[in-house]
Amino acid sequence: MTVVDWLLDSDPSIRWQVMRDLTGEPAEAVAAERSRVATEGWGARLLALQGEDGQWGRDALPASSDVSEKGLPDPGTRRLLRDLHRISLDELAEFLDIDSDTLSAWENGEPDPKDERVDSYRAALDWMRRSLGTLKPFWTSTTYTLLLLRDMGLDPASSQARRAVSLVRDNSKWDEGGQDYFDGEVEPCINGKAVALGAYFGENVGGIVERLLGEQLGDGGWNCEAERGSTRSSFNTTIAVLEGLLEYERANGAPPDVTGARLRGQEYLLERRMFRRLSTGEVVDPAWTRFSFPTGWHYDVLRGLDYLRSAGVEPDERCAEAIDLVEGRRDPDGRWPLENTHPGRVHFDMDEGDGKPSHWNTLRAMRVLAWYGRPAL
Repeated sequence: MTVVDWLLDSDPSIRWQVMRDLTGEPAEAVAAERSRVATEGWGARLLALQGEDGQWGRDALPASSDVSEKGLPDPGTRRLLRDLHRISLDELAEFLDIDSDTLSAWENGEPDPKDERVDSYRAALDWMRRSLGTLKPFWTSTTYTLLLLRDMGLDPASSQARRAVSLVRDNSKWDEGGQDYFDGEVEPCINGKAVALGAYFGENVGGIVERLLGEQLGDGGWNCEAERGSTRSSFNTTIAVLEGLLEYERANGAPPDVTGARLRGQEYLLERRMFRRLSTGEVVDPAWTRFSFPTGWHYDVLRGLDYLRSAGVEPDERCAEAIDLVEGRRDPDGRWPLENTHPGRVHFDMDEGDGKPSHWNTLRAMRVLAWYGRPAL
């Protein structure tokens, strides 16, 4: 079986992109295969997991749990809520102004607090419960599920997509300030994702875009830490914003100010050879040379290159080292493994695990090589 045959013998979400990007099938055949994402395989499974409140990911909690006389959930649910939000024991203890040993005892069935501390603890747990769904848990929340459906190519005009997105629009709020989902919140790393999703699924995200344009840093990129004084951009934030702005241009006819900002952000990546520090030439993070999927909020070299390909960027010699890196990851059978899977919940596995051949990584690597003019097949 050839690598292409192996890819085609997969899910509709893989198959239609192989037909479009690698084998050059007629547009009608590609569209017909793409339409199956909504009704078969991984895409249909994800759509079926959405709650009637528009959210994904809230099923991480048990349907019911015992509540103490102080109004606190059972100890197991307390630990689970903290874990789902990725809040350490020490961080929550500091927030509650108690020592970590006391909090650990509360989480392990020791007697509940009997003073005013119970009110603060109950309020923190209530917030953690209410805020599950929009952004957390990683990677089954509404945001990351919609991003995966976008990666799969769910047709935004399909009835299934319109129903799912309308439920999000009408119900989902951001944890930070209770904003409507497609109004965005305050961090560019999150707002880049909201723009990508809103633009792709036909929602108005112009307000978020305007905010992002005003937050671009002097070096051309973006950083969620800018509001805390950072003046240097972040690859992780910048790639999220670039993907969002590109999607917005496709939906809105490439407004010049948006295109200009995106091109400056693109240069941020290219000037750094896609993974090196501009100041020293050192690799910023060795993890970026190993390719995961889904990527979540993480940058890596393959994600950066696939953005350039998608944006129609003319192949640039500043990508050559990154392209060599991608070529070097190909296994003897011509496929690319899954690597560096990011910790967190998943709805279901789409590949066999780290070190095993990955349909998603193989598809993305092959089309990146083809874009750059290297042998992909």
